[in-house]
Amino acid sequence: MIQSMTGFGKATLQLPGKKITIEVKSLNSKGLDLNVRMPSVYREMELGLRNQISAALERGKIDFSIYVETSAELTASKVNVPIVKAYINQLREVYAEADETELMKMAVRMPDALKTDREEIDENDWVQIQTVIDESLANIVNFRKDEGQSLEKEFQLRIGNIRSLMEQALALDPERVQAIKDRLQTAISELKVNVDENRFEQELIYYLEKLDITEEKVRLTNHLDYFLETIKGNEANGRKLGFITQEMGREINTMGSKSNHAQMQKIVVMMKDELEKIKEQVLNVL
Repeated sequence: MIQSMTGFGKATLQLPGKKITIEVKSLNSKGLDLNVRMPSVYREMELGLRNQISAALERGKIDFSIYVETSAELTASKVNVPIVKAYINQLREVYAEADETELMKMAVRMPDALKTDREEIDENDWVQIQTVIDESLANIVNFRKDEGQSLEKEFQLRIGNIRSLMEQALALDPERVQAIKDRLQTAISELKVNVDENRFEQELIYYLEKLDITEEKVRLTNHLDYFLETIKGNEANGRKLGFITQEMGREINTMGSKSNHAQMQKIVVMMKDELEKIKEQVLNVL
């Protein structure tokens, strides 16, 4: 079963004095492009977190964020009381006429009026945060699987369309062959020369064999079947599907170059259009 690289996962946790929100967003990418944003207090956990995200999501342009909303009573910044009092005393000497309120406003704007205590990771808190990280990753994986089901239906539709168009092209083959024969016969007649009929038949058979599309039809059918088989597999297979579409494109192009028939060439163009739509969606497959 295929997964899309596009997804979103979110989980929240309420701790005493703060709320933790985890968000994970993912878009398609050739490899793993991981961007992690978190408060500085959790930075020491980043390496392990990156390994966990990489193992869970494998590939894609991924934005992982930890947001912390802290209540006022737990704020890390506190008034540096001795410093503020010292500033007020100095300011009173300069602005003797100013009242206490004005002096206070000026003092708290001065350097070092606020002090910030360095936060340390609470191990118990991190255990709970790790739980919501796991939940957010599980949510984005489920999102990717749901998107993968939509992609699978789209692929089945497009593969069915290519198969149907191929059969339409093959139905025109007798008409195409007869048209080629008639055209060559007309060209010979216009030359007004005697022609060895046996030699002409041999050359005609050789020419028609070069324009025969039976092998391309067989190979394209195999590629279509293999594509459908691959999207049912359990392994990440976006790159593999890309390789299969390249092979499908080669066979369709060869059919177009050999067709030598206006209606058949129109059908080949329609097949190419369906294949391009498949290629666009394959870029989103994990």
